[in-house]
Amino acid sequence: MSKTFPVRLFGAFILKEFRHILRDRRTIMILLGMPVIQVVLFGFAITTEVREVRVALLDPTPDATTRRLTDRLLASDYFTLARVVHSPAAAERALRRGEAEMAIVFEPSFERKVEKEGTGRVQLIADATNPNLAAMFTGYATSIIAGGAAPAPATRLLYNPAMKSAYYFVPGVMGLVLMLICAMMTSISIVREKESGTMEMILVSPARPFMIIAAKLVPYFMLSCVNLATILFLSVHALGVPVAGSLSALVTASLLFILVSLSIGIFVSTVARTQVAAILVSGMVLMMPVILLSGLIFPVENMPALLQWISHLIPAKWYIAAVKKIMIEGAPLLLATREMLALAATGVLLLLLSLKKFNDRAT
Repeated sequence: MSKTFPVRLFGAFILKEFRHILRDRRTIMILLGMPVIQVVLFGFAITTEVREVRVALLDPTPDATTRRLTDRLLASDYFTLARVVHSPAAAERALRRGEAEMAIVFEPSFERKVEKEGTGRVQLIADATNPNLAAMFTGYATSIIAGGAAPAPATRLLYNPAMKSAYYFVPGVMGLVLMLICAMMTSISIVREKESGTMEMILVSPARPFMIIAAKLVPYFMLSCVNLATILFLSVHALGVPVAGSLSALVTASLLFILVSLSIGIFVSTVARTQVAAILVSGMVLMMPVILLSGLIFPVENMPALLQWISHLIPAKWYIAAVKKIMIEGAPLLLATREMLALAATGVLLLLLSLKKFNDRAT
């Protein structure tokens, strides 16, 4: 009987937590609805793709070469002809008025210069109020014009031949959504017991602190698995990012990250005194570091050394790196060993800290 009692008690705690969750419809809507909304919003809103840049064209002496280069430029999805101008001043006015985002200026007698000197001068004038976009679409225009004017080097794009920005952002969105939802879900679990006054009853029960924390984690882990399935389905079928590697490897990395995120929530729950404070810490405080320092938007490699060191402390950074290797590059799980070890170490550390805080309260 003594051997089966802890199992029954453990099951009773899990059932109790499930009842708490299912009793509140708003909680269920947040748990299952928010990941869908976040994946769709982040997936479609965050993009670095350049589409239909409005171009002002200045071609003083139109000829076969300039028409061929112009046609190549406009045949792509990147550019659309906004207007034809007849002077550099008119091109700058078009940019200033917002009628165009880039002007292409061919020098006079462009074809004759190409035949005589082997090249002709083309000037690109871009609206650089957004410097990143300006650098991107002038780069596209330069490569298209260079490819049409002379033999272009052979280029092979690995892992993302269509250059879709979703391939870059989806792993980050997965990390952000899973961490925020899992951390917020569990961050209120222990705080709720404190506010309702049932914590003292739990502390005097035969259950040990580890069993109580594990019982809190199990229901949220199962709900997080549902969220993971939803996120993967939307990523593949709505955002068009296929799983290039092993699905089982991707799921394994994701389940480990879910455990780490739940552990973050449990730790916050042992520290916070109110549910509002727990939600603010797990939601608002975690969001900015994940967005800025995990590689979701900005490459970690381009950051100052101090911020790169701080990024190592963010679990989402390791998960995003692992997902990119498995999902985008098609690498086996073995090549993500470093990331998996970092996640595992973080999860163990957080659980030990949570147990210590819980034990301090129990004593």
